[in-house]
This record gives sequence, C-alpha cells and structure tokens, in this order.
Amino acid sequence: MTAQVRQALILAGGQATRMRPYTDDAPKAMVPVAGAPIIGYQLRWLAEHGVESVTISGGYKAGMITEYVGSGSRFGIASVEYAIEDEPLGRGGGLKYAAGHLADAKAPFFVLNGDVITTFSLAALAEEHGRLGAAVTVALSPYRSNWGVADLDEKDGRIRGFVQSPELPYWINAGVYVLQPDVVALLPDRGDHEDSTFPQLAKEGRLFGHRLSDYWRGIDTVKDVIEASRELTKLGHVLPGEFHTTDQSA
Repeated sequence: MTAQVRQALILAGGQATRMRPYTDDAPKAMVPVAGAPIIGYQLRWLAEHGVESVTISGGYKAGMITEYVGSGSRFGIASVEYAIEDEPLGRGGGLKYAAGHLADAKAPFFVLNGDVITTFSLAALAEEHGRLGAAVTVALSPYRSNWGVADLDEKDGRIRGFVQSPELPYWINAGVYVLQPDVVALLPDRGDHEDSTFPQLAKEGRLFGHRLSDYWRGIDTVKDVIEASRELTKLGHVLPGEFHTTDQSA
C-alpha cells in the first residue's frame, strides 16, 4: 500500500516578465485569477488532498507571499515554512535550497511550479509513483495548441474549417510532480533541474509520467489569466471571497 504524501514544496520565486503589468509589483504566484492569487488556489487544493506541511520557495517580492499566506492555517495547511533566496538560484537551485526546509527530509514530497492551477487527484499521482517505484513522477497534461488548426482536405487542399485550440497527441510537463528524498542530492545548486536532473533520471529509467484528464491550466501570459478566470468561474472553482486580493476578475 502506498503511503500518503503529506508535504509539498511550491516554487514561487519567479518574476515572470511575460505577465507584465501583473508582475511589475508582485511575484507570479500572487497574480490574481478570478480575484484570488494563484498560490491561494494551490494551497487550498493541497489541503483538500491531505497535504499538511508546505514549504514555499520565494525570491522576487517574497514579502507579498508571506503576508498573504501567513501560517497557512486559513487554507487548511497545518504548517508553512518559507525558503527565501538571497539571489536567484534558478528553479533547480531554488528547489534544492527549499528542500532543506521540508518538515521531513526523509519522506517523499510534491513539487508545484508557482504558476499552475489544477484539480486532479494528488492521491492518484502518489499511488502511481509508489507502484512504479519511481524516483520522480511527473504529472502530464495533454498539449493544447495556442492556435486554430485547419481541417484540411488532403486530396485537393480545400479547407473545410478550423478547430480552435485543439488537444494534440502529445503530453507536456504539468509542473506538478512527486520526488523521492534521495533526488534532492542530484539537483543543481544553480540552474534548472528539468535541463539536468530530469534528463539524467530519464536515461537511468527512474523518471515516470502520470497522465491527467482533469482541469489543468498553466498561467504564463496575460491571456492565460483571462482564460483561467473564465474557466474557473464556469466550473464553479473560484475561491471564496476571503481569499481574494481584488474585487475584480482578471
């Protein structure tokens, strides 16, 4: 039987210049989606799935995150620790540094990029991770095109119509994964673990994927903020007003 993963680490140190003006005065994790910051959605989701302890890796304007999150109790999290970088270390370096602040250094933990909102089952991810005996199991989301795709008649090139933003037969890193504690030593001191540690684990056959079918949205651009706000409103997943930082949906 797979033990439940009770701790998580959120990578919330990014500035995200592509999301200006939202990030001119706030870190990416504090960008409001339908009124509430991204990190608010993440903390509530983690609490709903049994996570008790969260470590937040911060950098750019980290004080806004600590002020909003506080002890984590209002989100249903028992304890929150902060790992604030004195200088940018990159995602991999930030992850390695923050892992030193986990509640239990000998237990597996979830990792979230600070720019994703999702509703999938973390229990299912942890169960598959344990079943596979993986070092890291990465949540994978279907790739959705950012453009309309032409429905083309292969015989004469006639365009029959267009499909807007279709799902394509590829899977992308959803920015959520579960790590075994021994992987921390393999992380770079600086730089991106997805460019170094993950490719190495893949070569060794220790990196696995978990395919998602539930709601997932990466928030990378202003357009993503607008679309995610609409989607969450339609799905009824907008956070209650007590977690909002603005009265207006983005």
